Amino acid sequence: MPLEALIFDVDGTLAETEEAHRRSFNEAFAAFGLDWSWDKELYCELLQVTGGKERLQHYIEAWKPPGSEVVLARFAEIYEAKSARYAALVKSGAAPARPGVRRLITEAHERGVRLAIATTSLRGSVDLVLRAMFGEEGPFWFAVIAAGDVVAHKKPAPDVYRFALDTLGCDPGSCVAIEDSENGIKAARAAGLPVLAAPSYYLKGDDFSLATSVLSDLGEPDRPCRQIGGLRFDRDFVDIVGLNAWLARQRKSGAFARAASA
Repeated sequence: MPLEALIFDVDGTLAETEEAHRRSFNEAFAAFGLDWSWDKELYCELLQVTGGKERLQHYIEAWKPPGSEVVLARFAEIYEAKSARYAALVKSGAAPARPGVRRLITEAHERGVRLAIATTSLRGSVDLVLRAMFGEEGPFWFAVIAAGDVVAHKKPAPDVYRFALDTLGCDPGSCVAIEDSENGIKAARAAGLPVLAAPSYYLKGDDFSLATSVLSDLGEPDRPCRQIGGLRFDRDFVDIVGLNAWLARQRKSGAFARAASA
């Protein structure tokens, strides 16, 4: 069964967006007169909560910082300001694509391998990243963009991946999920997908043991990726030929059967 589709997470997977998210939260807080500042250590912790709105709500409930009543009263307005600041940062180039991502997506598009997104990010944020990477046509390369609140339960629940698979009409054994986080890996594996994981800057401390393979990134022909764990990926960079061989090795070794039952 050849590779039919690649299903990508967005934040930290397509691009290193999390620092832009952190900065935009802090700028929005300051604009509304809040003495809140999420440093990198705190933001690493907050990233265990999937979804930006959910992350902010969790911070208010768990930390109970001064000024919480202002945020709760003006939540939508503050989050809108955060989103506007994030958009400006992405358009300015503050969220660079991760190694190999542009090349792999372009190759898949040219070779007829279907593309999909499965993310907790809002649709507007997804389109911003795709346009920054591929121009105005970027979002149209993807057969499915499962984003935001398209399902009731966010990662690590498998709902968003199941939605993407159902919409694609593909068997999970013919697809590959590409993720950067423990929650994303859990979601994809629970949906029966093999997972190629490439830890992002903010999530290097996550548990990646459920991923089928863990690489430093997707690599480039002149900048090889590094094997970290799991089933070995035998090429120095991820491409369609390598992914088909990787899927075949999983079936032969039984790794896919273990993935489907994870």
